[in-house]
Amino acid sequence: MPGKVHERKPKTELLKQVWEERSELFAEEQTELSQYRLDQLVASVFCNGPYYYYVFDLADLNLLYISDLVEPIHGFSAQDATFQQILDQIHPDDMPFVAAAEETAVEMFRDVIGIDKIKKYKMSYCFRFRMADGSYRLFNHQAVVLTTDAQGRIGKALNIHTDISHLTSENNRCISMIGMEGEPSYFNLEVNMPDAGAAPTQKLFTQREISIIRLVAAGLTSAQIANELALSEYTIKNHRKRILKKAGCQNMNQLLGSNLVEELI
Repeated sequence: MPGKVHERKPKTELLKQVWEERSELFAEEQTELSQYRLDQLVASVFCNGPYYYYVFDLADLNLLYISDLVEPIHGFSAQDATFQQILDQIHPDDMPFVAAAEETAVEMFRDVIGIDKIKKYKMSYCFRFRMADGSYRLFNHQAVVLTTDAQGRIGKALNIHTDISHLTSENNRCISMIGMEGEPSYFNLEVNMPDAGAAPTQKLFTQREISIIRLVAAGLTSAQIANELALSEYTIKNHRKRILKKAGCQNMNQLLGSNLVEELI
């Protein structure tokens, strides 16, 4: 019901863990920010609903600026806001997805796009945010890297949060990497959620993973599997890595020769 306060807190350590485990991609010291670039980016972002934006530094997770528009949305003033306070407004049930979406974005830059192009992309996905009255609404999260250090590691980032609950209440649970300055875009990439850790063999893999294992056993390549399942090749490769990690195997041949998948194929 609107106005009802959620007692649970989101496990924000899940998100911070993603950044900590990929520390080689993030700057260790603060980086310089061009005010012109910030103004230009904010002006170019399409926000179809109530929104606010802020700039924070990945080096220390401190807010550098937050717009006054945060107060009517979350109920706290821009003057007193902290980055942790913003994270605490995320719906507890959506926090694992947010962490997984951020990990997917990092892997896309590392494995597909290239870290050198990180400032030429806008990342976009959705989750529920707590409003000033205690209710939750669906928001679109957009993020742009503003600065990198001499080694190309991420420094400051601009985040824009837009209330889209008047447009939809359904989260497609995907992430889009939107290219700027002529770069190609990657829309609605599947976000691989970590499993709760079921012990029985038949529950070790998700249905999607089982489908991929069977297609690998049939001799299909990642590109062919992507075409078969109407997914991106990147998503299939990501699934394969997670399958091997779950199974404790070095490669697919080792997995297919184990008793973990005998009943699956």
